[in-house]
Amino acid sequence: MKKSIFWVIPTKEHQQFEVSAMSKSSKKIRQQPAATPQPKAAEGLRGFPAWFSNTRTMQWMLFAFSFLLYANTLFHDYALDDAIVVYDNMFVQDGLSGIPGILSKDTFFGFFKEEGKANLVAGGRYRPLTLVMFALEHQLFGKSPFVGHLVNGLLYGLTTMVLYLLLLQLFRPSQGQARAYFIAFAASLLFAAHPIHTEVVANIKGRDEIVALLGSLAALYFSLRAYFEKKPLLNIWAGVVFFLGLMSKENAITFLAVAPLAYYFFTKASPGKIVRQSLPLVAGAAVFLVIRYAVMGWGIGEPVREMMNNPFIKLVGNQYVDFTGAERLATVLYTLGKYVQLLFFPLVLTHDYYPRQISVMNFSDWGVLLSLLVYLALLAYALLRLPKKDPISFAILYFLATLSIVSNLLFPIGTHMAERLIFMPSVGFCLALAILGFRWAARQAGEGKPLAYRHFSMVLAVLAVVTVAFSGRTLLRNMAWKDNYTLFTTDIAHSPNSAKLQNAVGGELITQSAKEENAAQRPAMLKEAIGHLEKALAIHPNYKNAYLLMGNAYNYLQEYEKSIDAYNKALAIDPNYADARRNLGITYRDAGRYYGETKNDLPQALTYLNKAYEILPKDYDVLRLLGVAYGVNQNPTLAMEYFTLASQQAPENAEAWWNLSLAHSQLGNTALAEQYRKKAAELDPKYGVQMQGQ
Repeated sequence: MKKSIFWVIPTKEHQQFEVSAMSKSSKKIRQQPAATPQPKAAEGLRGFPAWFSNTRTMQWMLFAFSFLLYANTLFHDYALDDAIVVYDNMFVQDGLSGIPGILSKDTFFGFFKEEGKANLVAGGRYRPLTLVMFALEHQLFGKSPFVGHLVNGLLYGLTTMVLYLLLLQLFRPSQGQARAYFIAFAASLLFAAHPIHTEVVANIKGRDEIVALLGSLAALYFSLRAYFEKKPLLNIWAGVVFFLGLMSKENAITFLAVAPLAYYFFTKASPGKIVRQSLPLVAGAAVFLVIRYAVMGWGIGEPVREMMNNPFIKLVGNQYVDFTGAERLATVLYTLGKYVQLLFFPLVLTHDYYPRQISVMNFSDWGVLLSLLVYLALLAYALLRLPKKDPISFAILYFLATLSIVSNLLFPIGTHMAERLIFMPSVGFCLALAILGFRWAARQAGEGKPLAYRHFSMVLAVLAVVTVAFSGRTLLRNMAWKDNYTLFTTDIAHSPNSAKLQNAVGGELITQSAKEENAAQRPAMLKEAIGHLEKALAIHPNYKNAYLLMGNAYNYLQEYEKSIDAYNKALAIDPNYADARRNLGITYRDAGRYYGETKNDLPQALTYLNKAYEILPKDYDVLRLLGVAYGVNQNPTLAMEYFTLASQQAPENAEAWWNLSLAHSQLGNTALAEQYRKKAAELDPKYGVQMQGQ
């Protein structure tokens, strides 16, 4: 019998899968399939280029490609939520000594620094692993966004590499070499290039998403190797890396459903064997949940009654009310459809989908109905093809399972949607496209005929075009993540109806105005900031932080009455808003100084300063200015009282003692005046010169 290069095995799905020629060696390979196929396993792929089946070269090429796509972020600054988990997190800034705090508290505690505030989003967050990584980086390198971006890029490359190796485990070359190598390559390449991942990789905080997916993929990879290679010790590694993935972010737990599905679709394991192979992942999840319970408790808590942390409430009159059941479901369905749209057409990207960028939706909206039809079709196909073990069915079920936990269907997650939340589910999307690409190539060959490399020419050309387009969009999108100012001012064009982003742009413009070297530009920047804050308040009238920032902007413009009005509105919303109360006191102080020193309006100055004193009774500048004002007002007794209080608040400040000496001198207390002059001179010799000149 003449040996052939390929022979065709029709499956129940009527697909054509290539296998090597019938030889003794190939039979041995089928009896003992290799877990990680090496180039020699593809010797039957005559006519295919060497790179196509060289797994070692391919995985490193994918790693390098993934990393280089984000090389233009290496010199970016911190942005967005990096403050919460890195540079404003007290535990991370403590380095090694902060790790016990990271492990024993909610992820947000190190930023808010007090109990209660960390639970602004229902359920809390326990994601200590990446915070531990940030703490170690701070210990070794100090405040370095370069290191943070570098590690993110490397971990992303590693994730793509592990995805490739996992797909080779699922689509084993011994069951069709061209099929396995193409699907693993194409899916991993699409995953690496997809622009929707920019929020995860370009934002240092996004490392929790990367490590969660990396740990989950690696867990399934080690589990399958343990099964195929008969190496049960690899199951221990599966449990360990899965636990680490969960310690990075809780959504890794969805792989407790993905792993059994993978065994069902891609192995001949019995139900009992599937359960046994899943036990290491179950054990890893159990350990994580026990630790999480010890730190956070079991309950997920009630959603807060504030629109920026609970998007499913709306303002009716002056009261927050919940969405109706229909409104909530319709809005969730719309966002789920938006995810599908962004996976296919990631042209317009933004980091912000907060209210009301996503509006209150109803079932009369065509976008809601279209999304419902798409998801019903996906689910129907997946279930109908489930008995046939169609890999497209697996890709869909993977997508739905990993999306479920961030969908807002099971429980509220604190936002309508975010591009980072589709990072894990996007693997299913890329896998489905790769499988469809292979089937297209198989049709080029014709039924019953062996596949050759030329049959992949069209699909590889399309793959190249899509990859180039995705890569270009990724590189351009990365630039928006340079810093907060660039990100906010870029994305406001795409999220103009987000109260949070309008507020963020306003706040960042205020921050940048203080750094602006051209003093003439500052008022224009502050007025622009106020414009954004007014838009934020038009969307969300009870947005207390917008009123706070507006008060700050008017203060810097020296429009003190408007500043005071803004702070009072913030306090009307939340009487316990400490930042607004303190800033109100500061504005009264600044207004008092302005009217006293610039306008020479002493009565108005005293009015403002006394109001400042009611709020900031221990503020040195308030006490000093009151002393000066009463001194000028020929009231040395009150001047002496406030200067005494000022010296008590700032005992190391020579000016405080000098002012006190002048007040006592004005009252005729010569001995005390001399005593306080000497005290001032001890702290600062220049006051000694002034004393001699008296």
